[in-house]
Amino acid sequence: MKKHYFFRLNKPPKYISQFVRIQKRAKKLLGELYDFPDGTMSVGRLDENSEGLLLLTTNGKESDRICRSGIEKEYYAQLDGEITLEALDSLAKGVEIGLKGGKYTTKPCKVKKLEGSPYSEPGLKIRDERHGPTTWVSITITEGKFRQVRKMTAAVGFPTLRLVRWRIGNITLKNLKSGAVEEIESFDA
Repeated sequence: MKKHYFFRLNKPPKYISQFVRIQKRAKKLLGELYDFPDGTMSVGRLDENSEGLLLLTTNGKESDRICRSGIEKEYYAQLDGEITLEALDSLAKGVEIGLKGGKYTTKPCKVKKLEGSPYSEPGLKIRDERHGPTTWVSITITEGKFRQVRKMTAAVGFPTLRLVRWRIGNITLKNLKSGAVEEIESFDA
């Protein structure tokens, strides 16, 4: 029986969730961070400017299970402006976002306002306080549409400035520095 590998990675911004260059533009690939075994794939994706937890494996069946199972994914989002209770309530109930092929209403999710930055790793320089207030929120979803969290916060009038995936199921970023990779036994998510 073939041995499969499982990893958790703290994806830094400006990397794409791929191992092979599809476009001619110079982009940073995940394989530049670690010497992964052949056949390693990301479980889901994070866009180029998003950062945080990315699970990787050589087991395609396990990747598919995680992506299709409705497992919770928790994100920390730094938003433009001071978010309102009404906006938090709308996010929690589900909002209409645009997707390729039309409109989509997101499933209800867990949302809470956070006091200060929950994530201490340096990221892209967003802006400073001279440009107005920002708010950090935790958003926990069970689906994963294209740029879903960014589209959700924009739909309620508070665009995402910084997005960090903190958790997938029981697996978190805890004690994993930006750009670091750790081999784990399995995905107990």
